[in-house]
Amino acid sequence: MRLWSLHPRYLDRQGLTACWREALLAQAVLAGRTRGYTRHPQLARFRAAADPVEAVGAYLAAVADEAQARGYRFDRGRIDRAGAPAPLPVTTGQLAHEWAHLMGKLRGRSPERAVALQTVTTPEPHPLFRVVDGPVEDWEVR
Repeated sequence: MRLWSLHPRYLDRQGLTACWREALLAQAVLAGRTRGYTRHPQLARFRAAADPVEAVGAYLAAVADEAQARGYRFDRGRIDRAGAPAPLPVTTGQLAHEWAHLMGKLRGRSPERAVALQTVTTPEPHPLFRVVDGPVEDWEVR
């Protein structure tokens, strides 16, 4: 499961659709509808939110917004609850780690997208997150 801390605008088609599917799985886990993936480390940050289901719903809504901007149709009816939760923190180290990971994927899978993004020096976070100084998150599997 990869729930990107990066803004969905940076993802290629494959990355955006995978992010949608994986966030739907995260929503199912947080809502108690599945027994799998309950200990997945990336869920820790959503569980830290006052309302984890609302937080993952807001995450999904932003992914759906990006999909719509590109002309894709993601079924927003699958989002349980997309409110406006308080932003979740993400560290500068985590964003840098994910940026390097994404660029590596793009170079192999969507080289034209990697070229288009090579001038980005400070990537923006997903709208659910606010950036704080710090290293790669403890929950990140490296």
